[in-house]
Amino acid sequence: MKGYIEERAMEIARYIIENNTTVRQAAKHFGISKSTVHKDVTERLAQVNPSLAAETRKVLDVNKSERHIRGGMATKEKYLHQQPVM
Repeated sequence: MKGYIEERAMEIARYIIENNTTVRQAAKHFGISKSTVHKDVTERLAQVNPSLAAETRKVLDVNKSERHIRGGMATKEKYLHQQPVM
């Protein structure tokens, strides 16, 4: 694996841990795709820095367990701001 990819994976992981962000938020911050972020922090990082990968996995697992709640809140917010149709 190339050095810059390893560095990117560790930088993304640190960002996710420090800011408690989702894969989607990290992808937006770094200007790369969600699938690249996911592959970096789940597959590539495990080869480079297993302890950092484990910490990142904890944050991602929490995010995954809460995503249905965030989705419901986003839907509620969407409908609160819509104008009633007459």
